[in-house]
Formats: sequence, C-alpha cells, structure tokens
Amino acid sequence: MTDRSTSPEPADDAAQGLVDAATLPGVPDAFQRLWTPHRMAYINAGADAMRAACPFCAAPDLSDADGLIVHRGRTAYVLLNLFPYNSGHLLVCPYRHIATYDQATPEEVAEIGELTQTGMRVLREVSRCDGFNIGMNQGAVAGAGVDEHLHQHIVPRWASDANFFPIIARTKALPQLLGEVRTAVSEAWPATTA
Repeated sequence: MTDRSTSPEPADDAAQGLVDAATLPGVPDAFQRLWTPHRMAYINAGADAMRAACPFCAAPDLSDADGLIVHRGRTAYVLLNLFPYNSGHLLVCPYRHIATYDQATPEEVAEIGELTQTGMRVLREVSRCDGFNIGMNQGAVAGAGVDEHLHQHIVPRWASDANFFPIIARTKALPQLLGEVRTAVSEAWPATTA
C-alpha cells in the first residue's frame, strides 16, 4: 500500500501538467525532453558534407535570404548559423577560403573585428540579450564543424538560458524561426558599418 501522506495523487500531477520522467519511453533520467530535430540535418550530413562543398564559400553566391546573410562587408560577411545554439547565433566569415585566423590579412582581421562588434550591438538591440559567447574553433580537433573556412561565432546569451552550448549536453529550444531572426537582424544592421 502507498503512503498517501508523502505521495501526491496522480490526478494532482496531471492537473499541474507534470510528467514523471521515469514514466517516459527510453532510459529514465532526470531530463525532460524538448526535441530539436533540426540538429539531425547537421548530424546526419557528417563532416564530409561540409568538406565536399564549403557552405561559407557558397553562401555569398545565394540571395541574402537563402544564404541567411544579414550583412555583406568588403572582405567579410555576417550570416546566421544554420544550426544555431541560440536564436540569433551569428557567424562572421571572410570571403576568402582560409582555415585559420593567422592566415587572414590585416584588412580581414580588422573587418571581422568590426563586424563582430556591430553584430553584438545589433543582437543587444534586437534580442535584448544579456551577454555573448564569442570565439573561433581552429581545426577539427578544436571543434570546428567547418574547419577549412575561418568563421567566428557570436552566440547571444540571456540570464535565464542554460549553460554554455546546452544542446550538446541535452536539449535547447529556439523560440524563433531562422528567417524571422535574419530579417530582424538585417533590418537593424546599421548602413554605415563595413
């Protein structure tokens, strides 16, 4: 017999919308699930798909909407990450197909820096984020998904979001569609920057 003084009535749980994770299919653990199927396109494609045709060389040849480009500069451009860790996850890429930061010209380094600063300002305005993770993974061994084309990540963060790159840990929900984010960011991008 169950001690009802310490166990809530099942009807109480259902009325509150709570689900015991141990009753869900699969291996019981402490996590509730928010499914993010868009990540499977990235996982299923594998590393070879990114090497066969460089997505950062192809994007500038597409329309801004199709390439998810929010701004085109002189030596570098800004686009949304097709597989974002957070809504508004931007990438700053040189047009030239170079693999590492030390291969960039002084002009490319300056513009990548300028576009990164502008991207931060625009994301603060558009998404009211509280902070950022900014960085470059140089080489496959360092975690670069596209290791042959230099790109810098600008990942907006909010005080209420989870730890760094939570989708790797378990799950991440994205509240906006990529097209909506691209439109908002590109419309807010100042016309006077590089």
